[in-house]
Amino acid sequence: MILAQVTEQFGSDDQSWLGSAHGTDSTETIVLDTSTFTASTHYPDGYFKSGIPLALIAETGKYGPYDTAAEDGRGALVGFLFAAVKAPADNTLDPAAALLTHGKVRESRLPVPVDADGKTDVAGSIRFV
Repeated sequence: MILAQVTEQFGSDDQSWLGSAHGTDSTETIVLDTSTFTASTHYPDGYFKSGIPLALIAETGKYGPYDTAAEDGRGALVGFLFAAVKAPADNTLDPAAALLTHGKVRESRLPVPVDADGKTDVAGSIRFV
């Protein structure tokens, strides 16, 4: 039996939002809830952009985009998507990802802005510059 090797590429990951390497060696493995993301905002090029602000969905234990209006737990920022992740074609499939919960973030370079409430949520663990 011959196995074919598959190589896949999807855009280049822009991590210019990282303010330093501090915290990048201790990211957490999480699962993204694809159904909570908006394709045109969060993965317009077929991948979730690194730097997306993330929050924990209380009921499922998965993560979705931080949204102060959400009532499922996503109203509390917990960290940022550390590296780009390919978005599945089917929004019921949920990929694994890395979550940055400690470090320095260049606010002006985030793919999605964070409001004052979100900054308060992560005060002491994320520093915005």
